[in-house]
Amino acid sequence: MGSEFILLGLFPHLQHADVLAGLIILTYALALGGNATLTVLILLDARLHTPMYFLLRHLSLVDLLFISTTVPRMAASFFSGHKRISHIACGTQTFFFLTLGGAECVLLMFMACDRYVAICHPLRYHTIMSQRVCQSMVLGSWVGSGLNALAQVVYTMYVPKCGFLQIEHFFCEPMAVMKLACGDTSTYQLVILVIGIVLLLIPFGVISSSYTIIFLTVLRMNSRQARKKALGTCSSHLLAVSLFYGPTIFTYMTPGSSHSPAQDQAVSVFFSIVTPMLNPFIYSLRNREVTQALRKALSLTTLSCHKCL
Repeated sequence: MGSEFILLGLFPHLQHADVLAGLIILTYALALGGNATLTVLILLDARLHTPMYFLLRHLSLVDLLFISTTVPRMAASFFSGHKRISHIACGTQTFFFLTLGGAECVLLMFMACDRYVAICHPLRYHTIMSQRVCQSMVLGSWVGSGLNALAQVVYTMYVPKCGFLQIEHFFCEPMAVMKLACGDTSTYQLVILVIGIVLLLIPFGVISSSYTIIFLTVLRMNSRQARKKALGTCSSHLLAVSLFYGPTIFTYMTPGSSHSPAQDQAVSVFFSIVTPMLNPFIYSLRNREVTQALRKALSLTTLSCHKCL
């Protein structure tokens, strides 16, 4: 086994790769700013200290870390021309990518459960969605996805590899790394299928069931304003779910032979870079409470600046 892998990068034969790199760095900057702002707003504004925003704050933290597992290393490789990555660094990147991706899957499911309880059982909402329950949800998402990531990394990194150890990707994506394996990988493919069912299909089924019940409940509401508020809250979450689960299911729940390395990279860019950038804007632009908190924070900042002057 060689001492290093070679990351071929994002679309290595693409013309004007510098333009694409610039767009990705801009996307990264927007993701950092948006998710950091949303996290700070929820922490500082007392009106946002509710179970829904508690889960949203942790989703923003996951998104911020998730995009940071791939983009800085990719940008450094592009501008320096240094494409080699050690086995330890590759395994570390894979671990955090899988941990944060899995945590996002589970958190999105818990957020759907939160909306189900809020709309279908409003009188029992604060009893069911207590602080302890919310903390257990977040802890469970981190621990469960971390254990899954650890098991996958140990197998992926230590299975014998052959050839030039060139990874056809812009980061150490586990499926791309496993293409370098010398022997039969059917067992690994079966494990990925089982993990995909547990971390993707089951949560997606829970989300779908929750929103089916939610929409039936909303249709029975007498108040038009209440229906509008409920649908407004749910639509943001449904959009975030679609942007993340759609590409992820395509990548990990369809046969690898059915899509090319370029398709895998394009889909990975979407759910690991574009989606973390879009999420804070999806949740803030369509949420009156968040926009009010942002206006309040901006007005206080402006007032403080005037006093300083």
